[in-house]
Amino acid sequence: MVVIGVDAHKRSHTLVAVDEVGRKVDEHTVAVLLEPIQGEAGVIAPPDHYLPAVREICTARNVLMIADEIQSGLARTGRTFACDHWDVVPDIYLLGKALGGGVVPLSAVVADRDVLGVLHPGEHGSTFGGNPFAAAIGTTVVSMLNRGEFQDRATRLGAQLHSRLEKLIGHGVVAVRGRGLWAGVDIDPALGTGKQLSLGLAERGVLVKDTHGSTLRFAPPLVITETEIDWAVDRFADTLAAMAP
Repeated sequence: MVVIGVDAHKRSHTLVAVDEVGRKVDEHTVAVLLEPIQGEAGVIAPPDHYLPAVREICTARNVLMIADEIQSGLARTGRTFACDHWDVVPDIYLLGKALGGGVVPLSAVVADRDVLGVLHPGEHGSTFGGNPFAAAIGTTVVSMLNRGEFQDRATRLGAQLHSRLEKLIGHGVVAVRGRGLWAGVDIDPALGTGKQLSLGLAERGVLVKDTHGSTLRFAPPLVITETEIDWAVDRFADTLAAMAP
């Protein structure tokens, strides 16, 4: 059994070429596993042709397409799944993080019956599986997402977040990427490391996650307000200014 993972956690602004994915899929391949938008790599979205081309390869070769939507899924990018931005439906979704409401550790493998139906009772187990409390929270999250409210909020407020962050390009910021309420921000290495910037922001009341030395990831809660976004970006600007040589 072979699973091809497409550059899920390596820092690269260039994804594995679609042609290379096609070459690697052979008679021993069962699945292509990828992040539709790379999180740990710095919130990197693929070009528009990429996911549809991978979907086409998987369909033609009778190979499963697995989308790791643990970070990008459940309204984070403005759509229920990041794959929705490209009208791509994978065979399997991997979900987590927001599925537990940000409170309870909960993950899920989601697929149609013709995929998951190969497993029968007793063939697959989990130490913490069948948790009624976690299942109730997950069901509530799914019900909330059915309203579309949080997808709309991520789209509208994400536009504000990105607009404010992009105004800092040339003032300590090198580049801004992402979708919805999810942004990867490359900072000028002359100011310090991403870790140093994140610690400076924490002192000002804003929590972000650094990655790969000089990149910060902004992933505010979907209930954030316009005022709070402006406040957070202002604190970011203050931190950049304080670290300027």
